[in-house]
Order: sequence, then C-alpha cells, then structure tokens
Amino acid sequence: MADHRALTVSDANIEEAAVEELKAGLLGHLLRPGDDAYESARRLWNGMFDRRPALIARCAGAADVIRAVTFARNNDLRTAVRGGGHSYPGHSVCDGGLVIDLSDMKGIRVDPAAGTARAQPGVKWIEFDHETQAFGLATTGGTVSDTGIGGLTLGGGLGWLSGKHRLTVDNLISADVVLADGRLLTASASQNQDLFWSLRGGSGNYGVVTSFEYQLHAVGPTVWGGMVIYPLAKIKEVLRFYRDFSKEAPDELTTYAGIFNPPESETVVALICCYCGPLEKGAEVTRPLRTLLSPVQDMLGPTTYLAHQRMFDPAFPSGSYYYTKAAFLADVVDGAIEVFAEYAATKPSSLSGVLIQTVCGAASRVAPDAMAFPHRAFPYAPVIVSQWTNPAQAEGNIAWARSFSKALQPFASEGAYVNDLGRDDEDRVRAAYGANYERLAVLKKMYDPANLFRLNPNIKSAG
Repeated sequence: MADHRALTVSDANIEEAAVEELKAGLLGHLLRPGDDAYESARRLWNGMFDRRPALIARCAGAADVIRAVTFARNNDLRTAVRGGGHSYPGHSVCDGGLVIDLSDMKGIRVDPAAGTARAQPGVKWIEFDHETQAFGLATTGGTVSDTGIGGLTLGGGLGWLSGKHRLTVDNLISADVVLADGRLLTASASQNQDLFWSLRGGSGNYGVVTSFEYQLHAVGPTVWGGMVIYPLAKIKEVLRFYRDFSKEAPDELTTYAGIFNPPESETVVALICCYCGPLEKGAEVTRPLRTLLSPVQDMLGPTTYLAHQRMFDPAFPSGSYYYTKAAFLADVVDGAIEVFAEYAATKPSSLSGVLIQTVCGAASRVAPDAMAFPHRAFPYAPVIVSQWTNPAQAEGNIAWARSFSKALQPFASEGAYVNDLGRDDEDRVRAAYGANYERLAVLKKMYDPANLFRLNPNIKSAG
C-alpha cells in the first residue's frame, strides 16, 4: 500500500514556475494535493490502490495531452494515463508523479451513413453504446459497460459481439496518438502502419490515444441474450456442455460461462450468450442451453443490446477490492473442469467469480501476426476475479485466486489476455504478447525509447 502522505511537486523536484506554466497552458484543469477535486480524481475503481500523484492534468483535448506529455518527459516524471480508470492492476494512477487524466474527453461522433464512429478516450462503453444504438449500430465493446473504451481497445477487446464482428481491436479504423516526444500522429492502415499495428493489442505502451475511430455494424436495438442459471452441483455437466456447444455455435452467437453468486443467493454456474442475428433464429439456436438440465432461472430472451451490455455492471462496483488471474485454454478439458468445480465451491467471498470468455467465430480467423493482439488459436479465456470489500480479508481472497490459477496452469497455454492481467503478473507480460513481443519491442524503441509510458503491461525496448 502507498504512503498516505500526499506527495508534492517539491518531492518530485519540480520547479513551481514550471508547474504554473503547465497550469496556465491547459484548457483543462491541473489538480494538486489539497485541491477540492483532487481526492475524487485520484480514486480508482479498484479499491486496492490508494495512490497520491503530485499532479493530475485533467485534459480537455489533444493540445492538453501534448502539453502534459511534454511536461512529464522534460521533468522525468513517473506518468500514468487514465481513461475509464478500470485497470485491474491500478495502472491508471501513480504515486508522486503525473496522471494524464482523459476522463473529461468524452466527444462521440457517429456517422451512420459510413457506419463509423469517432470517440475520445474518456468515453465509457455505456456512453458509446448509447450514441451508436440511436442508429441501430454497435461495435464489440467488452462485458461491463462502465469500462473505458481506451484500455479495452488497446489491449484487444473481447466482448459479446466478437463471434460475428470480431474483437474491438479488429474494428479500430484509426487512432490519433500523442507520442512520448510530443508529436501527434494518426495511425491507420494507410498512415504510420507500424504504429497502427502496435496499438491494436500493445496496450498503452506507445503513446496517449486522443481519438479512436471504429467500424460499426448493424446490431439491435433488440438482440436475443441473457443467461440460463444452473445449480453449482451441476457445474461439471454444464461446463462439458458449454465446451461442446461453443465449438459448434454459429458466428452470430457469442457464449460465455460464468461462476458467481446472484444477489442473496448461493454460487451458481451460468451460460451467458448474445445472439446478434434474427430473433427467431436466436431462440432456436440457444434452445439447448435451456433444456440441458433443470435451470434455477432462465433469463434468455429478447432484450435490448444496451441492457445486455449493462447486465454485469452491478456486480463490479467502484471501490471494491479486486484481484485477477487470467489464462487462455485450447480446450475446456475434463481436468480443467475439475479445477473450476473445486475452486467454485471454495471461494472465500460471495462477490468473487469466474468468467470464461471466448475467442471464437470470426475473431479466431484473424492471423495472429496481423496486429499486436496474438491469441487467435486459443478459444477460451477464463478470468478469475476475486472481489471483497473488507481490506482485512485481502490475504485469503488473493490466496484463493492465486491457488486457482496455479491449479489451472497445467491445462493452460502460455499466453494470457493482457487486459485481465493482475497487479503481480509482470512475469507474464511477454507471454501475453506471445510471438509478437519481439516486434513490439522494436517498435517500443522507435516510439518510446525512454519508456515514459511504462505503467501498463510493459514492453521493454529492444536492444
């Protein structure tokens, strides 16, 4: 845990005149310890982290970002970049340095004729979806709508539309990026192609994105979605069914398996899906999920895409303590199912759970070297999320997730989904980028040789 004394600009050896010059040059706001908005601005969604930056630059646009990046570089400051603030490992805020806070940059422009949208990095998926769904359009956007578009996109972007419309990163058309040297570049398939390649899965290693342009698709407003909940006693049968069913599912159907506690209920296992084709076809395709066994609750049916995107929001409130472990599985083999069953029955917090995400359908048919995100050959991406509210319970909850992850390792690939890495997964970063790591390291040396942007699943410069 961090020192509870607020670290000031003098602690960071920054001249007061330089700070005043930065403040005067921002259209947004510069926050310091003692300012009214400082305490709320430094707080993270993950309550495990209690960090106190010397400065928080709340940027109003790209010009502010350029000034903040230049200031951080010139003063050799530890630098964090905050978009939605949902980083599991707490990368969005740092002690004693500068936070480049993008949360006020919320512009969204949808072009329904072109089927595209451009959005600033402070936008959350709940806001992005609200705008695009006004035109019956969407792009793949995660599983919790309170998360920011920036972190999810830069790390890959698994989500409910991925079977049909691939990952978020596959739908990125272009990005405007402030580099460590203060330049603003546009990266796309026709401009700065190496940078564009690295942004699509390379996390926040290459600069601060000030604008994302996405390809949109006709989705909703009504989809066939929801979940079917089964008792935990049937977890082995349910997960075996899920394994076989997911392999044969059409692209329009993205199906996850989850282990969690509904409000005031015992632990259950659920099959969760979103079918983004015709509703009558969705009812037919998902019928086996409802007739496998006698469900505790059947919540499958027509629902708005917006409601489906927000389905898990209440389960991940801001301020809880979160600790994660992640993996990729080539298959949900019986040995792995035994592990899921054992640890589902022993979780120390009713708030904790597991979500088995998928990289199936169209998302799996992208070449692993087409962009930085490499993991197309492993269909299953379980994330173990330990969650608790009493800080005194940290040890037991962290130990459960670590033990769970260790037991699952014999059945896992070497990789991991970079967006689900936890606070002590530094040794797994190289594996998370897979065979693309070496090229990413070369590009890191090109775009950020001094590693200014290092609070992320960090890539070291080649050589």
